[in-house]
Amino acid sequence: MKLHPDIGHAYSIQSYSPEGVVVNGKLQTGALILCSIKGPQKWDTESFDTLTQASFDELLAFQPELILFGSGEKLKFPPTRLLQGLIQQGIGLETMDNGAACRTFNVLAGEGRRVVMALLYSKTI
Repeated sequence: MKLHPDIGHAYSIQSYSPEGVVVNGKLQTGALILCSIKGPQKWDTESFDTLTQASFDELLAFQPELILFGSGEKLKFPPTRLLQGLIQQGIGLETMDNGAACRTFNVLAGEGRRVVMALLYSKTI
């Protein structure tokens, strides 16, 4: 049974793991930006420790209504000082672990919302 309308060119996440996410059938690994209408792209930020204001300002180019920040397997909030560009534009940011961010992205994208998700992954050796 179909529960939500088809949205042209919408992207969705089929699965996620510590190694990456599957977006529209393709595995995406590493730091990732996913826009509901523009698809997955590499995020120039490698880890939580390398986050800068420019990391979040990069997301403004997608003109989002809302940004979902997946901080990794565990919830970690970015310092408020890094969010000044988003605050000035009136764009909300929700911080979640990656699983919650992926699930929330699918719900919002399925509703036709202009949502951007930015995910970080911990490097494992």
